[in-house]
Amino acid sequence: MTVRLADVIDVLDAAYPPRLAQSWDSVGLVCGDPDETIGSVTIAVDATAAVVDEVPEGGLLLAHHPLLLRGVDSVAADTPKGALVHRLIRTGRSLFTAHTNADSAAPGVSDALAHALGLTVQDVLEPQMATDLDKWAVFVPPAHADAVRAAVFAAGAGQIGDYSHCSWSVTGTGQFLPTWGASPAIGTVGALELLPEDRVEFVAPARLRAAVLTAIRTAHPYEEPAFDVLALAPLPTGTGIGRIATLPKPEPLRDFVTRVAAGLPATSWGVRAAGDPDLPVSRVAVCGGAGDSLLDAAAAADVQAYVTADLRHHPADEHLRRSSVALVDVAHWASEYPWCAQAADLLRAHFTTALAVRVSDLRTDPWNLDARP
Repeated sequence: MTVRLADVIDVLDAAYPPRLAQSWDSVGLVCGDPDETIGSVTIAVDATAAVVDEVPEGGLLLAHHPLLLRGVDSVAADTPKGALVHRLIRTGRSLFTAHTNADSAAPGVSDALAHALGLTVQDVLEPQMATDLDKWAVFVPPAHADAVRAAVFAAGAGQIGDYSHCSWSVTGTGQFLPTWGASPAIGTVGALELLPEDRVEFVAPARLRAAVLTAIRTAHPYEEPAFDVLALAPLPTGTGIGRIATLPKPEPLRDFVTRVAAGLPATSWGVRAAGDPDLPVSRVAVCGGAGDSLLDAAAAADVQAYVTADLRHHPADEHLRRSSVALVDVAHWASEYPWCAQAADLLRAHFTTALAVRVSDLRTDPWNLDARP
């Protein structure tokens, strides 16, 4: 069995959908030909020169952090990142990035972090919400209901997850009185009309309102179709940033901090914490990567501790003044490294022996020295 780069991309996009990425992010294929075959995948948090050297020729490097996150106007070989791009292309290597889409996916980066710490995930810390759906109800004579359904489905309505052409109907009695100036398809001006009508309900993305309305008016037999449009309340999607998880049994904060240090690779940054050492910890919030933007969410999550990376002095100080949730701060790289094993398991399960998959054991954390009295 030969494996094309496109086959691997399909698996990665299914697990870490690009639509979950933040608007500022840069994810997906950086270099490589999707139609070419590949023999290996190397997984790392960062695409550094040392990591690229580990990738066999013709192999794929799957990195969590984008190499080209911000706009560039040159990838010349005499620039640090340009040199990596040239080296990859010249040796037939490919580079693919899964960043904030892997953060939000389920399972994703924070699930891998929780698993590394021996925690059981219960919920999403900051859920991604589905907010763009409308619910439509159209009143139409039964003989024309199928035509209206076909028209709105063609306009993009009726999609629920992996199912299309979704609708619900019930038959009732419609009533109207055509007034002077009307040109009714059914009934007479000045006479009250009662007749059977189907109430046809379906959902559609809010961005398709104009298209759905045009479809209804085109397919409906009435001069003035009757319909309702309701914007649906945002609902959790099961995806999002961070996780809420539980310990097998409560333990003091000092022991939990030791658990974190034991569960993650060692770094110069180490593991530091703020809180009462004797605080019983049973429920924890975790966020792989820089997580001080979720301090408010952690404070409101009914947890005793929050594990994340890159906590800054002032946000941490403000948090501790108003919340009893302890903080556990680890190195950014260490908090995301467990995801590499998760991605490796995903690819191995799909391609079995047809594709060699390995996790780079190079520490790409930029901090490499520490001095303590």
